[in-house]
Amino acid sequence: INILSQYFLFVKDILIFSSCCFFVRWEEEKYEDGVKWKFLEHKGPYFPPEYQPLPDNVHFYYDGQLSMELSLAAEEVALFFAQMLDHEYTTKKVFRENFFKDWRKEMTQEERLLIKDLDKCDFGEMHAMHTAKVEARRNMSKEEKQALKEANQKIVDEYGYCLLDHHKERIGNFKIEPPGLFRGRGEHPKQGMLKKRIQPEDVIINCSKESKIPVPPAGYHWKEVRHDNTVTWLASWTENIQGSIKYIMLNANSKLKGEKDWEKYEVARKLKSCVDGIRNQYLLDLKSKEMGVRQRAVALYFIDKLALRAGNEKEEGETADTVGCCSLRVEHITLHEQLEGSECVVEFDFLGKDSIRYYNKVPVIKKVFKNLKLFMENKQPGDDLFDRLSTSLLNKHLSSLMPGLTAKVFRTYNASITLQQQLKELTNQSDSVAEKLLSYNRANRAVAILCNHQRAPPKTFEQSMANLQVKIDARKEQLSLAKTELKQAKKEAKAKGSSDPKLVERKKAAVKRCEEQLLKMEVQATDREENKQIALGTSKLNYLDPRISVAWCKNMEVPIEKIYNKTQRDKFAWAIDMTEADFEF
Repeated sequence: INILSQYFLFVKDILIFSSCCFFVRWEEEKYEDGVKWKFLEHKGPYFPPEYQPLPDNVHFYYDGQLSMELSLAAEEVALFFAQMLDHEYTTKKVFRENFFKDWRKEMTQEERLLIKDLDKCDFGEMHAMHTAKVEARRNMSKEEKQALKEANQKIVDEYGYCLLDHHKERIGNFKIEPPGLFRGRGEHPKQGMLKKRIQPEDVIINCSKESKIPVPPAGYHWKEVRHDNTVTWLASWTENIQGSIKYIMLNANSKLKGEKDWEKYEVARKLKSCVDGIRNQYLLDLKSKEMGVRQRAVALYFIDKLALRAGNEKEEGETADTVGCCSLRVEHITLHEQLEGSECVVEFDFLGKDSIRYYNKVPVIKKVFKNLKLFMENKQPGDDLFDRLSTSLLNKHLSSLMPGLTAKVFRTYNASITLQQQLKELTNQSDSVAEKLLSYNRANRAVAILCNHQRAPPKTFEQSMANLQVKIDARKEQLSLAKTELKQAKKEAKAKGSSDPKLVERKKAAVKRCEEQLLKMEVQATDREENKQIALGTSKLNYLDPRISVAWCKNMEVPIEKIYNKTQRDKFAWAIDMTEADFEF
């Protein structure tokens, strides 16, 4: 007994020590003045292989004539289009026009003189070759799959890790994206444009001075080599479609990434202590004598109540006509004194981030409604609604109210607090695991709706629902049969000389098993139907404090694997390790 007591005390000390080390790692181990690391060494990004010409038996045809041999650059871009012929994108006017315009830029002068109409192009053989390759990959033997897996692992071993302060860390996206055709989300005006091949001359490398500088591919050189230890990216380049900067970063479960996540949610948690004061202030500001202050108050009201993004100014024609709260125009809202039984209703209709339409009818308080009327006076539909407000002015004001406060922090705060409240309202300890998961997804769905995280219904949705319904019907028949057999077993048990006294218990167990399986399937069908046009992943990964989900899992005795997959568990390892069941956001 003494030995056991000493052993348990030793284990307890080890656990306390580990926990303390963990908290020290996240809360105390910091470098001075924003320094992220002291030593960083890596091999640079992995570039996709160069384009391989079409085999001699695959041809491109134009205007029903004999095949014509394309230049290598034009052939590669043509293949991008051919690979997508089964996709609805290639039927869209904007996609086709953008593709053809960019394709012609890659053609030789002779090719441009001949190829003038996309409708006259025949990519059939190229498409058939691509389809055959996809099918061949699908039907690879076990040995071929293993060989491919080993080859990919060699690439990961060489390029997928770095030394960060002399500790081996996994790199997240170490592969340069191959060239192709831009798809975009929603009805993006640049869909179909050519995403050009990234060369080493486009790439900036970031590493420490004392490290081995990554060697570029033979015959090439880097755009620049930096030694900036105040940032966490390893390489960067600018893509040609939208001019945005792309980065190679550490993996989601790295120390630096985890710290950044933790800090983000801690800032959002701090908002809880002062949000009431901020709300009271912007409600008072609705009556300010300064028009700029009134506009800021209304914008804050929308950002707080509707989780609207702040919005950023963009150069005209450079990107899709997407807007956020500060960049709303008069044409984006309609005011209704009365609508569907509610007073003072604002009808929103605009393209948000990723060209996803935001459409909503929201009753607002009278002060907001009156101010909106005032803001719209003597303005044309294309004029700015908040003409005296910008994102930078709004965020400057917010940072004066609380250090680190931005419009995005409001979005994170409202998303997380909504999840926590919904989980409390929707879940019961006595529910089955399947029912608890349905409640969790419904709580997550409430957040996704708040944040306007929509998606198009999957192409296979109707078929997958039909397949699930077939399984449900089969399980119902099985349950009916099990109940009949139980009834018969009870009759036999009453009769004298029953040969198997445990038969009734086995039949009861069979009925219970069928009922549980049927409930699980029916819950799954409900969940799929409700998720049809809602994307849960974005809010789960970016706006919801994972500690809320971890604490809920512990309280509800739901395995964390049911909420987060392996990649997500790696990303939120810090939350899984540090969160207790009594955590409150």
